[in-house]
Amino acid sequence: MALENACFTADSAVNKLSAEEASGAAGSDRSPADSRLTEAAEDSDYSNDLIVKPIPLLIARIAVPASLGFFFNTMFNATDTYFAGFISTESLAALSLSFPVFFIIIAVGSGLSTGTTALIANEIGAGRRQKAGLFAFQGLGFGIITALIVTVAGIAIAPRLFSFLGASEQYLRDALHYMNTIFGGTIFFICNFMLNAVLVATGDTRSFRNFLIAGFFLNLVLDPWFMFGGFGVPSMGIRGIALATVIIQFFGVAYLALRVSRTDLMAGSDMRRIIPRLAPFREIARQGLPAAVNMLTVGLGVFVITYFAGRFGKQAVAAYGAAVRLEQIILLPTIGLNTATLTLAAQNFGARRFDRLRAVFFRCLRYGAVIAVLGAAALLLGAPALMKFFTSDPIVIAYGATYLKIAAFLIYAYVMLFLSVSVLQGVKRPFFAIGIGIIRQIVLPVIVFPLFSIILSMGLKGLWWGIFAINWSAALFSIVYALKILKKIEKVIGEKT
Repeated sequence: MALENACFTADSAVNKLSAEEASGAAGSDRSPADSRLTEAAEDSDYSNDLIVKPIPLLIARIAVPASLGFFFNTMFNATDTYFAGFISTESLAALSLSFPVFFIIIAVGSGLSTGTTALIANEIGAGRRQKAGLFAFQGLGFGIITALIVTVAGIAIAPRLFSFLGASEQYLRDALHYMNTIFGGTIFFICNFMLNAVLVATGDTRSFRNFLIAGFFLNLVLDPWFMFGGFGVPSMGIRGIALATVIIQFFGVAYLALRVSRTDLMAGSDMRRIIPRLAPFREIARQGLPAAVNMLTVGLGVFVITYFAGRFGKQAVAAYGAAVRLEQIILLPTIGLNTATLTLAAQNFGARRFDRLRAVFFRCLRYGAVIAVLGAAALLLGAPALMKFFTSDPIVIAYGATYLKIAAFLIYAYVMLFLSVSVLQGVKRPFFAIGIGIIRQIVLPVIVFPLFSIILSMGLKGLWWGIFAINWSAALFSIVYALKILKKIEKVIGEKT
């Protein structure tokens, strides 16, 4: 708690408004501060309308393109899984086994992107666009350095990780062929995340949506072409699936760099600002690394689940990998809500519009409840049919369908958990994510999974029910903590004004 107080005091010293502006913000939808902020931004590509326009409108403007984009991103992954199933069940299992290793790249990129988005959006909300531009450049530089480290480390540790998870012979070779190719393209993945951080901070989720949609359709062509060969391209099997992904990420960097260059944050700026500077790097690390570590714990959690699922055979691993991709599709609209919560919370926190923080949080929770009900119905009614899209193996279908029926009642827990973490990140409270991530993904699973699966003799179902119990516990704790922090912020700023 002392750390939280110190963080808040430091934030307030840097960003505070006058007492009159804070009072106006608390008492109406449009204060004198709103007018001055909007007028100051009229010459920019992006105005500060995220701190003055109606919240439902802004949520829709940010969340809908983000959700649509991530739908196509998930379908991209589903396409990879679909084509891997044409090779063999072993290749499908290898792709599932690779997911937690691949997730290292996603975790690092997503975490740094989240932290950088919060920093840029805070500065935009406070009217300091020059500093926001500096964070944009420094974030990209930070990402490039990080990508090089992840590439070298990933190629070195992947064989040991796969062996630890039980892979051997062709199973191991397939997993390494896939992941070594992916690691070779790490810099493109990370650069896309960091470029998108700049766009999301301004409220632009459409550009990344466009890239993800185009990438999905391009993947439909490249996957079978590179897998089976033809037109001068040799047959590459599972390695071809990975190469297709890397090429698409390269195109993404070119497109997103063009979009970012058109914003007032980086347009015509001195590229020397990308050279590492201690102070911005420290801030990016402070905000981004906790989010990255939280995401890494998700990857570790998948490792843990895969390890326990592996005790029931390759078919259980394949079932979990396919079912999780289906679960991700159902959760896609909630990703849009997470993005909206982060962006709106960060800009309004920077502008000292504390009256809007709680409103954003509760509005997104209500929208998430509707999504959860619809998603649960889809999983309960269609689980076996959905699993058949990926495989014809009856055992894999049965295992995956059982998981999906239990996961149907988990959707709102994920909504509560993810939105809580997003709003805390937006108000510069990134460290909570680490603690809840470690407890949810590592500490509780190594206790609960053996208890349910082995001691209580529930078998594979015990693993699925363990996931249910752990995530609901974490979700309830997270939302209570997030509401406590928001209340504390309102109380402290009230005392100051």
